[in-house]
Amino acid sequence: MPPSGKSGSIGSGLWKNRQLIWQFTLRNVEIRHKGSHLGLLWSVLTPLLSFGLYLFVFGYIFGGKYNVVATETRMDYALGLFVSLAILNLVVEITATSPLLIVSQPNFVKKVVFPLEVLPAASVGAAVFHFLISMSLGILGVAFAGPGLTWSALWMPVVILPVILIAFGLAWFGSALGVFLRDVGQAAQFFGQVLIYASAVFYSHRIVPHSVWIFLRLNPLIHAVELSRNALLWHRPIDLGYLAYLYAFGFAAFILGAVFFRKLKPTFADVI
Repeated sequence: MPPSGKSGSIGSGLWKNRQLIWQFTLRNVEIRHKGSHLGLLWSVLTPLLSFGLYLFVFGYIFGGKYNVVATETRMDYALGLFVSLAILNLVVEITATSPLLIVSQPNFVKKVVFPLEVLPAASVGAAVFHFLISMSLGILGVAFAGPGLTWSALWMPVVILPVILIAFGLAWFGSALGVFLRDVGQAAQFFGQVLIYASAVFYSHRIVPHSVWIFLRLNPLIHAVELSRNALLWHRPIDLGYLAYLYAFGFAAFILGAVFFRKLKPTFADVI
C-alpha cells in the first residue's frame, strides 16, 4: 500500500510514467556507448578489465586482505573489491551526473506536460543496468574463481534494493539543486571520492578505530558493502540491525529526495 500524500503521488507518478522511464533509460544506455565500435560490449569489457587491474595491483602488488576469514586469498580480495566498487559506483555515478540532468534538457523543462521526474529516474535506470552487468560478473567470479556460492547469496537483492532507493533520492535531490547551484556538480565529484574511501571498499570495518567508527557507521553504504561481502564471499550471517538501518535510510532518501524535487520543480523554467 503506497504511502499517503506527497510520497504516494511520487510512487504513482513513477508507475504512471513507467513506459517513458523505460524509453529514456534505453536512450541513456545507447548514448553512453554511441559512436564506439564495440558498443554495449564495453559494459562487459570494462568491469572485466577493471577486475584484472584490481587483482594485479591490490592483490599481488599490495597484497591486500580484508582479514575476515583465515582462508582469504588474493583472488577473494580482488572479488571483494570488485563487488564493493560495483555497489559504490552505482551511487557515485548518480551523484556525479545528477546535477546536470535538468539544466542540460531545457526543452523538456519548458514543456508543461512533460514529467521532469522521469529524467532522474531514467538516469538511475541506466546506472542500475550497468551495475547489474558488473554484479553478475562479480557473482560468476565468486562462483567459479572464488570461495563459491551458498544460500547466503540470496540476500544480495535484499541488500541492493535500499542502495537503489538511495540512488533515486540522490538523483532527485542533485538534479533539482543543480538547477540553482551550478557548483554542485564540482562538489559532487569530490563527494563521490569521499564515499569510496568512507565505505570500506578497500578495507574491513574491523580495522577502523572505535573513535572513527562512531561516525563511519552513519554512512549506510558502508553497511551495504559489508553485508554484500558477507553474503557473497564470507558466507557469514547477515546483521539484521545494519540491514534495517540501510532500509530506513534508503526509504528516507527516496521520499525526501522526491519531495524536494517536487517542491522546486515549478521554479525550474524561471531559472533555466
